[in-house]
This record gives sequence, C-alpha cells and structure tokens, in this order.
Amino acid sequence: MMRRIAVLDAPTNLGLRPPTPTSVPGCAKAPGALRDQALLSRLDARDAGCLTPPRYDPGDWRPGDGVAQAAQISAYALRQADRIGAIVDGGEFPLVLGGDCSVLLGSMVAMNRLGAEVGGRIGLVFVDGHSDFRHPGNAPYVGAAAGEDLALVTGRGQMELAGIEARRPYVRDADVVVLGIRERDEYRMDLAAGQFAVRTATVLRSAGPAKTAQWAREQLSGCAGYWVHIDVDVLDPDVMPAVDAPDPGGIAFTELEQLIAGLVASPECLGLELTVFDPDHDPDGAYAREIVETIVGGLSPLRRTAPPRRGRVPSQRPAKLPKSAAS
Repeated sequence: MMRRIAVLDAPTNLGLRPPTPTSVPGCAKAPGALRDQALLSRLDARDAGCLTPPRYDPGDWRPGDGVAQAAQISAYALRQADRIGAIVDGGEFPLVLGGDCSVLLGSMVAMNRLGAEVGGRIGLVFVDGHSDFRHPGNAPYVGAAAGEDLALVTGRGQMELAGIEARRPYVRDADVVVLGIRERDEYRMDLAAGQFAVRTATVLRSAGPAKTAQWAREQLSGCAGYWVHIDVDVLDPDVMPAVDAPDPGGIAFTELEQLIAGLVASPECLGLELTVFDPDHDPDGAYAREIVETIVGGLSPLRRTAPPRRGRVPSQRPAKLPKSAAS
C-alpha cells in the first residue's frame, strides 16, 4: 500500500550568513524552483502549503553574539514542527523543501514529540557534505545555524535553539547516522568521540548507496522510526554547484537517488527534508530538473511500502502512552 507524500515548503534562509553585505542567501527560492519542475504532480503528492519564514535580517550581528537570528529560527522551528506533526498524524509522508539546514531543528522537534508519544526514540539519517557540527565546545564562536544544525539537534549550543520546549537533545548521538561528509571534515574527530555512526562520501561510494542505506537502517534498528535529512551539497560540485558551500569529493545524482530509495523503502522512515539548493546559481533550471529527477526516483519505493506497524512508528500510532511507559 502506497504512502501519500505531502510536500511542505520551508523556504527559510535564516540559518545562513549573507553571501555579500547587501544580498541574502538564495536557498529560500528552492521550493518554488523545484515545484516549477512539476515535482508535486510527478510525485502525485498533496500540497501541504508553504510555511512563510520571518524576514531575513541578521542586523549588526558580531562574533560572540551567539547564533544569528536565533529567536526567529526558534519560532519558525516550532511552527514547522506543528505542521510536520499534523502531516504524520494524517498517515502521510512529509517531504519538506528547504531552505537552509536550520529546517532540521523543526523536523527534529517534531520527531522528538512523536517519540515521546509512542514511547520510543526517533533517529536521524544525516546526509550532508558537511558535518554541521560547530558548537561552543569546539569553535571560537558560533553564528550561522545552518552550519551548526547537527550540533544543535543533539543538544549542543544555546538553549534557545538546542532546548526548544525543554527537549534537549531532540535526538541522541547514538541515534544519528551521518553519511556523505568529506574525509577532511574539520569536526570528524568530534563525531568519532561522540560515537556517531559515520560513513564519509568515499566510504559510501565504495560500499555502494544501497548497502549504505541498509547499514544506516541497521544502525537505527533500536529506534521507533527515523527522519532523513538531505543537503544537496552531499553531491559533488561537478554535478551540483548550486549550493552555498560546494566541496569537492561528493557523490553523484544516481548514488543519491539509490541512497534515498534505500532509506525510504523502510516503513520506519517517517519523512525527508531537502536543503541548501540555491536557484540563484541555476539560471536555466538545469540543476532543479536534476534534483527533481532524483527525488522522484528516490521516493518511488513509497508507492510499494506497507503502512507502518502499530506501536512501531507513529502513522498508526496508539493513544498517548502514560509517562511511565514512555520513559
């Protein structure tokens, strides 16, 4: 039985620094650019609308001020979590079109709420060219939430973002699988110290995307379900330069498609977000078309996936469990 996909636009760019002093990051235009390539009709997806973000205004932020636009990001994350929760409650599969990587906060707040209700932990498969693990414990200062999102959702950083609704962390280190970072990632040793499950882009390519997806699912076998984060800068800049921080050594579109297919084929996969595509670097829409082809192919297993099992994942979730049972 297929799972209906519900597409929610989250066109926030609040988590990025300005490209120049007088411009704003273009990734807020990504949902529109992808929709313009007939994404929804090709997925036969329900339009879950657009979550309009606050105005981008880092003001006079300076190093040492904490995360820029933190209050706006936190408020947006709460609204996003409400929308994702409603989609999952309706038995649908949320596809969140970012926006920058700060959309991970709202997604994981939603997943943490969900885990509390079903009495289990919700994991995270973090597919990204960068670890996004900068935090006050390993950097002289923080500032751009999109470069700190994995640290924040695992409880590292200022409470305003890392502890929304006193949910800190939203996901445990042991329930995170990191895929696609480069061998030279500056926070790779920090991930190892935290005992995150990690496969770099090199290892992912060597093992193959299908086997890597299977390995990721095995790492999260103790969870009640998992969320998938995809930053398109996991792709090599030779095939996807339309991102804010292109980094050589990434994977190919076909590998990303196979990886997504392997992750969403499991009924434990609760939803997926796509981030950091910047249409300002894609004037003729060629990269948007490639991304849409990849998403459509990658999500094709949802049409063959059985509905989630009761008590395992929340789309057929039981009534709220008493706190003693959910602890």
